[in-house]
Amino acid sequence: MADSVLKFSSPLHVGRPNVLNKEIFLSYVEEIIESQWLTNNGPFVQRFEQHIAERLGVKHCVAMCNGTIALEIAIRAMGLTGEVIVPSWTFVATAHALHWQGITPVFADIDQNTHNLDPESVRRMITPRTTGIIGVHLWGRAAPVDALQNIADEYGLKLMFDAAHAFGSTYKGKSIGQFGACEVFSFHATKAFNTMEGGAVTTNDDELADAMRLMRNFGFRGYDNVIYPGTNGKMIEVCAAMGLANLKGFDEIVENNRRSYSAYENSLRGIPGVNLLKYPPAETNSHHYVVLEVDADCVVSRDTLVNALHQNNVLARKYFWPGSHRMQPYKELFPHADLVLPQTCALAERVIVLPNGTMLSQEAIEAIAEICRSKIFGF
Repeated sequence: MADSVLKFSSPLHVGRPNVLNKEIFLSYVEEIIESQWLTNNGPFVQRFEQHIAERLGVKHCVAMCNGTIALEIAIRAMGLTGEVIVPSWTFVATAHALHWQGITPVFADIDQNTHNLDPESVRRMITPRTTGIIGVHLWGRAAPVDALQNIADEYGLKLMFDAAHAFGSTYKGKSIGQFGACEVFSFHATKAFNTMEGGAVTTNDDELADAMRLMRNFGFRGYDNVIYPGTNGKMIEVCAAMGLANLKGFDEIVENNRRSYSAYENSLRGIPGVNLLKYPPAETNSHHYVVLEVDADCVVSRDTLVNALHQNNVLARKYFWPGSHRMQPYKELFPHADLVLPQTCALAERVIVLPNGTMLSQEAIEAIAEICRSKIFGF
């Protein structure tokens, strides 16, 4: 196959939005417009929070305008200061949410098999200035929750989780959303479950939930009583409506993703030098992320394979290359971080994330695999 021949006439994106139950959503929008209650903790946001809390088995869901603001508000509500340990191998918003509040993100290394934080690396990065740990459930695969909780308890640290990828995932059979002091979700349009733009924090801590509700609404308690220097982190009604409509079809999305993942497994089988990241069979996962690892001894590099896919209109991504520690401002703040992050640096050169979602056909998956096969076998 010549590189100049496009397999697809229009681009195939990673994270193309899943939009289900369009008619239900539009009926909700009409109801919102008729009510003229467009924001400020309206009935759709309240219903959305209740449905999410019930689905995840937690006492509180605090809906937010996006996942990054949700992180920032959760970090402030928990009273984190000084240094907080995070993985570099994640979307840079995790570190940014700390940096924006004058907190130093300290990057710990990962386990190359799980892509999640390595507890022993976390332990090595603890200093007298450390106040907390933020674990990330990357690709929706649960972080080492128990090990991180044990470390947090041993050193008197606060523990929270970035669950941006993990809506619908479990750890030891329990829904992600129930662990640490709180967990933060992103419902961005590119996620398996989306509200167009949005996020939420889940917690079983009454005081923490109350503090976050204050902070997302400028610190108002009632109409004219401001008791905390808050911000505007509110989810609007239309976003909550999208969430409620998509929630009705979320199980369908997951089943579609499972079929697509299996199709990728079958289509990529027998191609030397590439391996599909597997999901633990005992746990649930949205299977939203199709993560391909290119071995160091593969006859072509990861970047060569990505270029071949892009030339054929498959816009595969190198998530989360090059690692947060190699992005600004952290690249200048921690110029020698590579020395303590060998697994992160190695993985950053191997990972490709392939398109998935409800709009992706079996034929498209087979064609994507053929592009990879042709490049590796050289025909």
